[in-house]
Parts: sequence; C-alpha cells; structure tokens
Amino acid sequence: MALSTFSIPAHKPTSNFSSSYFSFGPVLPCPYQHKLFNQVKKRPIGICASLAESGEYHSQRPPTPLLDTINYPIHMKNLSLKELKQLADELRSDVIFNVSKTGGHLGSSLGVVELTVALHYVFNAPQDRILWDVGHQSYPHKILTGRRDKMHTMRQTNGLAGFTKRSESEYDCFGTGHSSTTISAGLGMAVGRDLKGKNNHVVAVIGDGAMTAGQAYEAMNNAGYLDSDMIIILNDNKQVSLPTANLDGPIPPVGALSSALSKLQSNRPLRELREVAKGVTKQIGGSVHELAAKVDEYARGMISGSGSTLFEELGLYYIGPVDGHNVDDLIAILQEVKTTQTTGPVLIHLITEKGRGYPYAEKAADKYHGVAKFDPATGKQFKSTASTQSYTTYFAEALIAEAEADKDIVAIHAAMGGGTGMNLFLRRFPTRCFDVGIAEQHAVTFAAGLACEGLKPFCAIYSSFLQRAYDQVVHDVDLQKLPVRFAMDRAGLVGADGPTHCGAFDVTFMACLPNMVVMAPSDEAELFHMVATAAAIDDRPSCFRYPRGNGIGVELPTGNKGTPLEVGKGRILIEGERVALLGYGSAVQTCLAAATLVEPLGLRLTVADARFCKPLDHALIRKLAKSHEFLITVEEGSIGGFGSHVVQFLALDGLLDGKLKWRPLVLPDRYIDHGAPADQLADAGLTPCHVAATVFNILGQTREALEVMSF
Repeated sequence: MALSTFSIPAHKPTSNFSSSYFSFGPVLPCPYQHKLFNQVKKRPIGICASLAESGEYHSQRPPTPLLDTINYPIHMKNLSLKELKQLADELRSDVIFNVSKTGGHLGSSLGVVELTVALHYVFNAPQDRILWDVGHQSYPHKILTGRRDKMHTMRQTNGLAGFTKRSESEYDCFGTGHSSTTISAGLGMAVGRDLKGKNNHVVAVIGDGAMTAGQAYEAMNNAGYLDSDMIIILNDNKQVSLPTANLDGPIPPVGALSSALSKLQSNRPLRELREVAKGVTKQIGGSVHELAAKVDEYARGMISGSGSTLFEELGLYYIGPVDGHNVDDLIAILQEVKTTQTTGPVLIHLITEKGRGYPYAEKAADKYHGVAKFDPATGKQFKSTASTQSYTTYFAEALIAEAEADKDIVAIHAAMGGGTGMNLFLRRFPTRCFDVGIAEQHAVTFAAGLACEGLKPFCAIYSSFLQRAYDQVVHDVDLQKLPVRFAMDRAGLVGADGPTHCGAFDVTFMACLPNMVVMAPSDEAELFHMVATAAAIDDRPSCFRYPRGNGIGVELPTGNKGTPLEVGKGRILIEGERVALLGYGSAVQTCLAAATLVEPLGLRLTVADARFCKPLDHALIRKLAKSHEFLITVEEGSIGGFGSHVVQFLALDGLLDGKLKWRPLVLPDRYIDHGAPADQLADAGLTPCHVAATVFNILGQTREALEVMSF
C-alpha cells in the first residue's frame, strides 16, 4: 500500500481520496470541498474557547429538545449540520447532569461528544462496528444508542456498566475496561468481515494514553501488514498518563509518544509547505503528482528529521491533526473516508480537550477524570468523609517510611499515580518514582532490571491490571528469583467498576509460582508490616494484596514504619471450639464479624489470620486441624487460591484422613457485575451472615442458619 501523511489543513485530493483534506492527485467532485477549503483556511488550528471562560455552569438541567427526539442513531440521519452541533451541546449537558447524580468517568466522555455525534451520524451502527478503547468515554455513545433513560443507573447494582459491554447493547460490539485492546479487536472484526464477504465499516477509537501500551503498536503493525480496511481514530488530549488525582497540578505526559504527538499538532511549517504543493498541483494538473509528492516527502523529512511518521512506518494512512470538536470537519472527513474505496487501515488524528465544555473539568488538573456525585453549578463533589484513609494511601505512607530509611527503594506504576498512591511517593522522592505509561509488561521487566542492579523495586499495579503482565512476572522475575515486590491494589471485589477491575485472580496466579512469597494484610496496620516485610525480602520476589476502600481504624505503627513479619507465620485471633475460620486478607474481618454473630447463639468460633498464602504456616494449620471438627477457609478470591493451597497441604499431610471436615468459601466461579460493594459481597456469598450460616449448616443447625441470614 502506498503510504502518505496528511496534515490539517491540507487540500490535496488523490485518486483514492476525493476529499480536499488528502494528498496529491486529480480533483474529484466533493460537495464539501469548497466549503471546507474556506472554513479550514480561515480558522486557526487549535481548540476553540469554551464555557470555562465564563467560570460557571447551569444549576438546573437545560432543555434538550433535539436530544429528546433521539432514541437511536437512526433518528439523527436527517439532521442538518447546525442541528448536529445543537445535539452535541445538548448531549454534553446531559452527560454532565447524569454523571452529577451517579458519579463516574466525566472528563473523558466530555472530550468525545462531537466525535460521538459525528460517528453515529456518518456510520450505521450496529452493522458498522464502533469500538471504544477503555470504554470510560462511552457515556455519550450510550445515550445515543437507546440507553438514555437508564443513565441514572450507571455503575449501580443492576444498572448500566461504566464501560462498553456486549451483553448490554448490540451497539457495544466489544467489551472494554482495560486499555489498548480496540485496534486488535477491530482488526479481527475487519478481517472477519473480509473473510465472510461483508462490506461494513470498522472504527476503533483509542485515546493517546492507550497508545502507550505495546498491544496498540502490535495491532497497528499487523494492521499495516494485513491491509484490511479499518479506521483508527486517535483521540489525542495530551494526557498519555491517566490523571488520577495528581497532587501538585498537571504532570507532563510520560514517554516519547507525547512529544511526537505534540510535534504533529504544531507542525505549521509542514502544513504551509503542503499548502504550496497543493496549489502547484491544482494549477498544473495531475502530471506533477510525483513532483508534489516529493515536496511532501521533503517537508516531512525536513520537519521530523526522518522520512515519515511513526504511523506511516507501521503501514497506516495518516490524516491529521484534526480539531476533534469541529462537527463540520469531523463529518466531512468521516464521510470521505467511509465512501472512498480505499485499501488498508486509516488513522485519523484528532486533537480534543478532556473535560470539554464543563468549566470546572477544563480547569482541574485531572480534568475531572473520575468523579463522585457533584453539584453541576459549582463543580463541588460530594465525597463521603471517613475517619480512616484508604488502603492505597496507607500503602503509600508505608512505602515512603521504608524509602526514608533505605535509599535503594524505588517505586514503579503504570500511568496510575493517583490510583496507586504513588503520586505521594513522587512528591517525596521525585527521582525514585517511575511512571512508565499504560505498559504493565514493561513495568514488570523494568522493575526486574532495577533489581538486577541492587535496587529494591516496588511495582504498584492494580490486581486486575497485573494480569496483563503475567508472562513477565513468571519469566522475567520469578524464574530468575529477582526480588521485585508487587503491591496489588484493588484486590477482591471493587464495586462500581465491576468485573473488568475486580481483583479476583491474583492469589491463584501468584501463589502457583515456585519462588513467590504471597501475603495479604487483614487490616491497615498489617499492611504497614507487610510493606516492611517485602522490603526486607531481598532474595526472591514477593507480593501482597489489599482491597479498595478504607481501613478499619486500628492503631498504626509509630512513624508509619512497619515491622517485618516472620515469613510464613500466621496468628490466632480468637480461641474457640469445634469450628475454626481461617481467613486470608480482608476476609479475616468477615470471619471476626461472623464470630460475633454466632456467639449470642451459643457458639464460640476460632478465628485465625493466615497472613501468608505462600509459604503457608503449616504449624498453624496442623493445630487448627487437630483441635477442631471443622475448618473453613475464607477469602475474597477465585477458586484455586488460598483455600486450594490449604487443602493441598491438608491432604498431603494426612489431615483429611480422619474426622476433620473442610469447607472453602471463595468467590463464585463466575464474574460478578458492578454494583454497591455490599451487594457484590452478598451476591458472592461472602458476607458475615453467609459465613455464619455456613458454620451452622456444617453443624447441622439449619434453623440457626436461617436465623442468622435474617440479621
């Protein structure tokens, strides 16, 4: 496929593309051509002024007469350009007022309102496939595809998901939640279409942050090779690293990609030189196509220092940069790309503003990336107050305390400085904290390299995101017995973010590794001690998991400095009889609550805190097994985790050959939908009432089991 690069504004039609936006060649008739030439020529490149200048927003939901007539994209098809712009304004206010009632991802959705309107106007979903990378920017898409009346249920129990979800709507052609997947999936859909002889379009929308992950480049490379028709829209809002609650204002996006995109955005000399080439071609005709192409190639080489852009090298037809908030231009470009008989993948580079149209989001450092419920008029978020801090904050404080005493401790995260608490560490140790972008695979092997040089890396990654780097954990860390420490945040059920972010599997996939130390704190004080323990383990890798949410209010170690635990040793918290509950991690608190429930009914349980899944405390398990009739293991993790390791030991040690009965309580073998944390625990059967009922059922006391479930 012949490759060319386009820069907006540039009016160079080709034999392939009839739009005035494209490269050199004969001019084909285009109804938008003259209009777009004048518009683009007169309008400077960049994002226009917005409501932020007025410094206020509506206190009441404004009327939405056009949006009220749109239930599905088919209802948009006869709207004029003027009406589509009005629709975009109404859609933006609808997103703001909906999210103000539910909380959720606001800034990313506001940044793609015009794009969403243009896509659903030009393309014919669901026959045409529109994929939204990560999916947190899909709220406008949901409103326009039959779900407006359910937006008040967003991220709530039995309500709409916060991301695209195939089972929710036929318009969600691919489920998302994690980043950088849509080019791969879209390419698969495009090839599948070709193999089946269909002619629908495939559009993958991916943000610049998601472009830092290796999978996006793997997919683009393969797309350029396979040469199937598909459209990739790069939503460039200059936020390559996710802005999750930065402390000291905006941090420049990480990586060379941000710099490259910025150069593409501001390449005025290149645009002007191409404009000259366009004029020459128009005056003399197609015979100078080759000469004009040479001018274009020279311009690219002169400006970029190379012969082409990265996207060209990967085999993509590049168009841009384009103002992602100009409905006229978006529709004209998308219509031309849609109607032109092209061969191969096209990448359209849009410049957008995260939080667009809501003044408080535009001004905020994080662009209101994720918000609690808020007042639209003032932007004030209604965040609940708590007497304790989050486990994330406690982890950061513990790591800072360890780093104060040990200069070799460094921290790594994958574009989640706020989400992992590493922005706190960055403030204290700016040269010892590394944001690698949305690149978990690289983060793990980068940490392995640091460990090779005698440093003590702590790799802070959400449990569900560490799944993306499992081969690196196995091959680059555990196999080589390198002392990388994995801090796995968001372990267990996570509430509104649902199954895409649920940390269900980490115990299972980490504890099966021969060299890995696997532990989990039962409260925030234990978390401090486990951070200290991980820092002290310097001959093998280690990991610890901790939940989303706040601590329970126990006393913290002096100066936030934990004390290293003896590896592989648990503890008994309550001495009881007949039934022992052996909890792991946050489930220990559930066990303690269950013991409190059954005590008034005449039963005193033993409750133990395992602390370690690997190595197990064999002595503790033997003691519990030999002094109790029943042993129940409790964990907020999947099948194959802590309980499986316990029963493996029980079987090999002959402890199941007698009268002991063992029962595991784990997450069910299915994905649990988003919802309130209490609802999710009830769905999973892991509330204190469920544990207490299990105790009575195993004792044959069904009446008491029913009674305790009514508490």
